[in-house]
Amino acid sequence: MRRHAHAAPAETASRLPAGFRLGVSTSAYQIEGAAREDGRGTSIWDTFVRRPGTVRDSGTGEVAIDHYHRLEEDLDHVAELGVSDYRFSIAWPRVVPAGRGTANGAGLDFYDRVVDGLLARGVRPVPTLYHWDLPQPLEDAGGWMGRDVAYAFAEYADVVARRLGDRVRDWITLNEMNVHTLYGYALTDHAPGRGLGLGALPSAHHQLLAHGLAVQALRSHDAGRVGIAAQHFPVEPASDDPADVEAAYLFSELTNWMFSDPILRGRYPSDELRGLLPCSDEQLDEDLRVISAPLDFYGVNYYEPTRVEAPRAGKDYSGVLEVDVPDGMPFSPVPYGAPEATDFGWSVVPGALTAILLELRDRYPALPPVIVTENGASFHDVVDPDGGVHDEPRVDFLRRHLGAVADAVEAGVDVTGYYCWSAFDNFEWAAGYGERFGLVHVDYATLERTRKDSWYWYRDLARAVRGATRDAGKDHA
Repeated sequence: MRRHAHAAPAETASRLPAGFRLGVSTSAYQIEGAAREDGRGTSIWDTFVRRPGTVRDSGTGEVAIDHYHRLEEDLDHVAELGVSDYRFSIAWPRVVPAGRGTANGAGLDFYDRVVDGLLARGVRPVPTLYHWDLPQPLEDAGGWMGRDVAYAFAEYADVVARRLGDRVRDWITLNEMNVHTLYGYALTDHAPGRGLGLGALPSAHHQLLAHGLAVQALRSHDAGRVGIAAQHFPVEPASDDPADVEAAYLFSELTNWMFSDPILRGRYPSDELRGLLPCSDEQLDEDLRVISAPLDFYGVNYYEPTRVEAPRAGKDYSGVLEVDVPDGMPFSPVPYGAPEATDFGWSVVPGALTAILLELRDRYPALPPVIVTENGASFHDVVDPDGGVHDEPRVDFLRRHLGAVADAVEAGVDVTGYYCWSAFDNFEWAAGYGERFGLVHVDYATLERTRKDSWYWYRDLARAVRGATRDAGKDHA
């Protein structure tokens, strides 16, 4: 099988610090399938995808890539990459189908197999407890808009830690609270599709509280290292106009700092935001003490930067981002203007990854060690007649973004790992199966897996990183 030659991974590896951990990421609803099997409960995504018009081409995660039944094959693809870590998510509805109460033994058995299979292959399991698949009974009771769900999440975290904590030593609580709040509660583009606008802010606070309570639950089981996966990106004003500068500031406050400030500073970024939350001052202060419990690492998901201006009357702002910001908000995203974009239309700006890592370091003097827990690109790959998937743009994307990480490390940011999104092509939420982020191509008709050129490049990079780490160890022996 022909594979195209690419820039040597050894050059990239030589710029990464000793002990740097490469990994790949996935999430349960996007890959597992088996949505109605072995006692799994219904999630908000199972409900959302049944609504007409919510997902491109009416795709669902009913089967996804059938990871549930193809676990051994898929773990081989991960292990043979030679990566240190595999970040996956645990489906709350598979473990506690009603959200609270009786645990599902078959669901826990599945994650036993995931963890044991990874450890047997020499790969470190890094589970995420929540990647947007809330059990539907909890949504029916109010979802993240209600405070009780945070305590339900802590109970679920306790169940999982009791079962897996003897083998799992690295945990992520929640994934991308900002996206879940914006797309699922403020807008209608993701499950549960509430469309509450700024009225969705309580869902942000309750996710943050759930994070803090889950940290307590995991610590009570001596669970090892605990962190979170937060999406971050630079926000730039479209011009020097003070109105545009203020619009960009507000947008970043809502999408970046509203989530990281409570965790890393123990407070919200402004009194205005604090005043929109459904708590007394006394309760809020107590919640923030829980939310800001120290972490062992801080996960950063990065894809593209954003440019924002103050809204201009009569201007059409639709189609700029994956979702449209509603009229009446004090900010409007505008095209970033990057010369390159992925096939999903996302701007390719590796330097913005360096910039946001530096911004986090400067904003938070006590920033824990950082892991880039997601970074990747969708290109519409095909299996060529020679049987290969020659995804040169993805190889170039990964090489340049890992170089951006190295730039941040050289500037003093403590970045200890990088996880590519994603190990496999999968169900890409509202975009259905039209976008491909994987290192492994999946034929959605046959479910056949084909390793892409990017898989081989990443494998060679992992070998070079391991070699550099061994050499560094000899130097210090």
